[in-house]
Amino acid sequence: MTIATLSILGAMIVLLSCYILYDVLTRKKKEKLYHSGEVTMAYVLLIPAVLLGFFFVVLPIFFSLGYAFTDFDLLKPKQINFVGFENFATLFQEFANHGEIYNSFRNTLLFVVLVVPLQIGLALLLALFCNNKRPGTTIFKVCFFAPVAISLSVTSYLWLTILSPNPNGIMNSILGQFGIPTQDFLGDKDTVILWMVFISAWQGCGYQMLIFLSALGNINKSLYEAASIDGANAFRRFFTITLPGLKPTFLYIVITVFIGACRVMIQPMLLTGYQDRSMTLSYYMYQQGFTYRHVGYSCAVALILTILIGSITLIQRKLLGEKKR
Repeated sequence: MTIATLSILGAMIVLLSCYILYDVLTRKKKEKLYHSGEVTMAYVLLIPAVLLGFFFVVLPIFFSLGYAFTDFDLLKPKQINFVGFENFATLFQEFANHGEIYNSFRNTLLFVVLVVPLQIGLALLLALFCNNKRPGTTIFKVCFFAPVAISLSVTSYLWLTILSPNPNGIMNSILGQFGIPTQDFLGDKDTVILWMVFISAWQGCGYQMLIFLSALGNINKSLYEAASIDGANAFRRFFTITLPGLKPTFLYIVITVFIGACRVMIQPMLLTGYQDRSMTLSYYMYQQGFTYRHVGYSCAVALILTILIGSITLIQRKLLGEKKR
């Protein structure tokens, strides 16, 4: 492992050195103002960020890619054998047999399809509400953003208490006042994903709200004034001015929310535990790697998940991105 780490680090240093040399030569050829001291200091200041990125991003990616083709066991780090595509064959076979990974994929797909439009829609509505200057707007912004500042673990435990199946639980206590019998919200396989979607959208929409607010502030106000003079109502102004002005921001938010939804793990882990009704791909991958110690198989799942996310993200950029003229 040490030799591999040093080899990857050496390759990264060589590539970075080549880029720096290319940058210097390009600047000289284009007759740009060039000060060797300033450029040197700039790259020196980048060293901490580059090292952090190497040890916590680049290195894990390379090792994960390599482990996907081995039988690496967490308790036997020195007994690693190359197994080729055996992990991937096991993965697809279990998927075909409707095993745990099939349930994980189905739950993840349902979660993504529901949470992405809901979270983005809530964020846009909150941004439009807070974009109008009225008394108390700042308070509303703080309240809407507050769940984002709370960790997912705390949020999950909060909702676990609210949705407790105990008759004295907060939600069941409220329903009991109307004569509705005690409900097991998180124990029902038909509704548990819906509750996870709602909790995730509630917790995360405040962050996208701030991004939408920033983009709304950059739209030229004179466009709205001209549209109002021409007799355009609020809906017409929204679809002809606001939405086109938000398109680049909308693309960024769709991609980031989609990637975050595909990686959902904390919510099912704390709300229900390892159950077929709520298990997701990220949670399945975590269980295989750290509970069952099948690191090689877990890395294979991670590689497939990465390919899926990357492919769908590229499709989203193609469909929602700016068209070249």
